[in-house]
Parts: sequence; structure tokens; C-alpha cells
Amino acid sequence: MRKRVVIADDEPITRINVAEILEDAGYEVVGQAVDGFDAVEFCRKFRPDLVILDVKMPLLDGLMSAKIINDEGLASGIMLLTAYSSKEFIDKAKEHGVLNYLVKPVTEKAILPAVAISIHRAEELSRIRLDMHKANERLEARTLIDRAKSKLMQRDSMTEDDAYKYIRNLSMDKRCSMKEISKVILMGDSVV
Repeated sequence: MRKRVVIADDEPITRINVAEILEDAGYEVVGQAVDGFDAVEFCRKFRPDLVILDVKMPLLDGLMSAKIINDEGLASGIMLLTAYSSKEFIDKAKEHGVLNYLVKPVTEKAILPAVAISIHRAEELSRIRLDMHKANERLEARTLIDRAKSKLMQRDSMTEDDAYKYIRNLSMDKRCSMKEISKVILMGDSVV
């Protein structure tokens, strides 16, 4: 599957040149924006693998666009392509979750590796976020199950093993997770 890219630059020659380089290299350019506002809208519509933003654009600049795109999870990765290389811009880029920062003028030799690395980093970050989410889910479930076991042990004078088996059996009988059964057990007294 081809990687999808949105490009935002108010300079038409740069934007068209970058689009041609990327398409010739096998990427799918799903949107070309002239300002940050349109870039955000393209990202909302297409959820690209990478968005390439110029820093200085009308209406909404690239840094604020990057912040919105990152905060809303609208693209897997963000890369800045700009004529500005001051520390202030670089620091803001880091704050807003930018994965790569490339200074103009654009050359095929420079942009293709930067795009490939940016997409790779975005995929790695996505896997890490997913793993963290799964770990948090397991921890939450384990915590709820332990609390429900404790409640059953106190309320019904069960052993820990019996309380666990009770929750597990209810889970199988009701065809839902032990986490859901634990939630119901914990809600039991508060509802009455």
C-alpha cells in the first residue's frame, strides 16, 4: 500500500516540485494545500501517513498547523520543510511533535530520505502508543479484578482463589470480560 502524504506550502513551485518528487518515488500525494488551515482540513479528510508543512504560510502557519494535527491525531507524522532554521522554530517544532525538519531549497536527494525516515518514525511511534494503550488496558483490568476479588473476599468470606474463579466463571457464563464482571461487582453495593 502506498504511503499517503499531504503537502502544505504557499509557494506553488515548491509544493508542485515536492509532490512530483514524492509521486515519482511511489508516494501518494492526497492533498496540496496553500496554507495551514487547508492542510489541517486535508489531514482530517485523509489521515495521511505524513504531512509536510512549510513554517511561514498565510492564515495558519506550519507550527500551529502541526500542533493541531498532532493534538487531534490527524496524521501519523509531521515534517517541516522551510527556509527558516532558527533555534526558536526548531524548538517549537519539537514541542509540536514534528518528526523531521528540512531546510529549503528542496532537492530529491534530501527530501526522499527525510520522508522515508519520518514515515518510519511515525510508524514506530504508532506501535509504541498502541503497546502503551494495551498495557494500560491490561493494568486497568488487573486493578479492577483485584479490587473485585478483595470485595468478594470480604463480603462473602471467599478465598482469593475462589473469588478469582467466581469472576472468571461469571465472565464465561455472561460472555464478557472479567473486567466488565469486576465493574459490576464493584458497583453492586453502591447501587443499593
